[in-house]
Amino acid sequence: MKIAVGCLVAGAGYGAATSLVNALSSPYGDLGRPLVGTVWAAAAKVLSLLMGVGWAWAALAVALGLLAGTWARGAVAGALGLVAATVAYYVTDSLVLGDPLALYATELVMWSVAGLVLGSVLGVVGAAIRRPGVIGLLAALTVPVGAAAQVVVVPSRPHLTATSAIVVAEVVVWALVVLGACWAVLRFRAERRAAV
Repeated sequence: MKIAVGCLVAGAGYGAATSLVNALSSPYGDLGRPLVGTVWAAAAKVLSLLMGVGWAWAALAVALGLLAGTWARGAVAGALGLVAATVAYYVTDSLVLGDPLALYATELVMWSVAGLVLGSVLGVVGAAIRRPGVIGLLAALTVPVGAAAQVVVVPSRPHLTATSAIVVAEVVVWALVVLGACWAVLRFRAERRAAV
């Protein structure tokens, strides 16, 4: 029960924070308009580019699965976290933008179902990080590889020009990819040395 509540709180917090950061990064909204031209607008844009992407949401489910421990609890934790994040995201969007929540109903249901399915799989991956050997290594590499793949396949650059916020966000992602992959490989090698 304690794990479920923690996952719901963590997921809801992440979803609401992502929605707020997106609102702060937009120069067209009531929250973002006063920040235009300030360092806070640039920081919000970078955070928006980091928090609102698929690999970051996947990392949430993997982290919750890791904290949950077992594969079964990891599956529940990942699913609860992503569904809570999705609901909180759309509720916060509705409150911030002043739109009725019913306007987001289709997207809310679609992404909640996706969160339920993918969250359970990613939660199991997170729990598998605790396993020794190749399984633990592959599980630990899931988020870094996913982040790298997303930056390469679906870059944050909708146009040919790169803004400073996009460049900073991509540098942060690549740094996190390298750190995550190094951690996974060093942990794997340490376990192998300890086993010998």
